[in-house]
Amino acid sequence: MAAQFLLNIFIAFLWVLFKDEDMFLYTTFFEGYLVGIIIIFLMYRFFGRKFYLHRVYAIIKLILIFNSELFQSAYLVLKTILTPKLDLKPGIFRYETVLRGEWEVPLIALLLTLTPGSVVMEVMPEGNVFYVHAMDIEKYKDNLLRSLAKFEKAIMEVTR
Repeated sequence: MAAQFLLNIFIAFLWVLFKDEDMFLYTTFFEGYLVGIIIIFLMYRFFGRKFYLHRVYAIIKLILIFNSELFQSAYLVLKTILTPKLDLKPGIFRYETVLRGEWEVPLIALLLTLTPGSVVMEVMPEGNVFYVHAMDIEKYKDNLLRSLAKFEKAIMEVTR
């Protein structure tokens, strides 16, 4: 991926040189960068890896998924708190993840902790199991599992 990006920057600089302008213009560099994206997209299969902008797209998608889950869970927590009679049954459940590695497991734990109504309490040393505390285990466990599945899928697109 880094090789594709560096090649794209090199193509952009070549574009600036071929334009033979009196001074360096950022618009010309940007044109060259876009030309480089097209060239590398047409030839990325020769690099043996995915097209490098695919990861940028996956990161943006992960951010949008997190924002969506954040607003949905904030709405549910606010709705629960503002009801006249609180009927909460907090609880802890065990979740086994398919994610591995130094980045994937902490990232999913962080994303889940940042969404209101849930907290990752402990990650096992193996890194594939963690315990999650839910504000209302009976009502929101299904929502949490759905959110975790979305996060896992998006994180795997980014890191693998």
